[in-house]
Amino acid sequence: MTYVSHVQPRWSDMDVFGHVNHANVVTLLEEARVPVLFGEAERAGLSELPKGVVVVKLGVHYRAPIVAAPGRSVRVEITLTELKASTATLGYVVRTGPDAADPVAVTAETVLAPYDTVKLRPRRLTDEESEFLKRVLADA
Repeated sequence: MTYVSHVQPRWSDMDVFGHVNHANVVTLLEEARVPVLFGEAERAGLSELPKGVVVVKLGVHYRAPIVAAPGRSVRVEITLTELKASTATLGYVVRTGPDAADPVAVTAETVLAPYDTVKLRPRRLTDEESEFLKRVLADA
C-alpha cells in the first residue's frame, strides 16, 4: 500500500530560479510523512513511535522542478521499501501537482530510526510498530 499525502509548497520555498529549493523539498518530505508516523501511529494505539523518529540517511533525486502556486499542492507517495529491526526505509515519489498522473518531480529515500527520548539514543522497533508500518506503507 502506498500512503498518499498532499503538501502545499509555499511561495517562500522557491529560490531565485523560481522552483522549490533543496532544503524546502526535504521539508516537504517531512511534512508528508508526519501525518502517518505521528497521527496515524497514535490513532493505531502506538505510543512510543510518535515520541521520536530520527532521519539516519537521506537521498534526493530531482527529475523536474516544483513550482509553488497558490492553492496547488504536490502529491507525495510514500512506501516502505525496507524494514529492519531498528530502521525503516521510506521511498517517496513527489509529483509536480496533486494528481497521480502529474509528472514526477522528485524521488527520494529516507532511512528512519525510532528514538528513545529518555535514553537519548535510537532504539529497536517494536513488533506492533513494524506491523503498523507494513500495513500502512508496504509497497507489496
